[in-house]
Amino acid sequence: MSEVPTRWPLTGPLLQRARQFAAAGTPPVAPRLAATVPLLLPAEEGFQVFLLRRAAGLAFAAGVYAFPGGTVDPSDRYGEPVPARPALRLPAEEAAALLRAAVREVAEETGVRLDPADLVPWARWITPEFEPRRYDTYFLLSVLPPGQRAVVASGEADRAVWWRPAEALARAGAGEVALLPPTRVLLTELASHNSVPEVLAAAAERDPARPVLPTVAVSAGGTPYLVWE
Repeated sequence: MSEVPTRWPLTGPLLQRARQFAAAGTPPVAPRLAATVPLLLPAEEGFQVFLLRRAAGLAFAAGVYAFPGGTVDPSDRYGEPVPARPALRLPAEEAAALLRAAVREVAEETGVRLDPADLVPWARWITPEFEPRRYDTYFLLSVLPPGQRAVVASGEADRAVWWRPAEALARAGAGEVALLPPTRVLLTELASHNSVPEVLAAAAERDPARPVLPTVAVSAGGTPYLVWE
């Protein structure tokens, strides 16, 4: 089993934004509530995860492979009642809006219609403080419903793939695909499990509301990193 990453090199535009933020001394932008949904599909050997390649030209993470999802819209704060999710440790209205956003975003980006009751909280990541676009993102797992097919359904992506978590990580390690730190960490966590039921059982033992907030650190050799616990 691969070790779950706990740091990420700060290079290129990422490093530049971190330096500009430190020099400016301005307060960080407030993060927007968001939901991301790793879709799981049982396979003969383990299971696969659905990933979308974000289209070139997007303001955030263009060309990166990610799970479907997005921010909570005002419309998500109204609608049919959804099951309570105490594990999220959010006010009831906020939790309901988050679940509705997850269902809406998956439908818009993949064509898959999910039931909010089937969303399983897994993790929560907050964008580093130096970024001008920040998100407070909850990762909610869901098994692909029987009879449905996930596709590229919006202009925000240009490719869709079903890969086993270990395969996605191997491709990233070979430089074939780009992943953001939360995606890579989550894939590494999923890769330690052998089946969808095993993943769902593990989810019940996690604290999905504990925020992971990467911060900037410098190694003894002077190399800047993003680090998290």
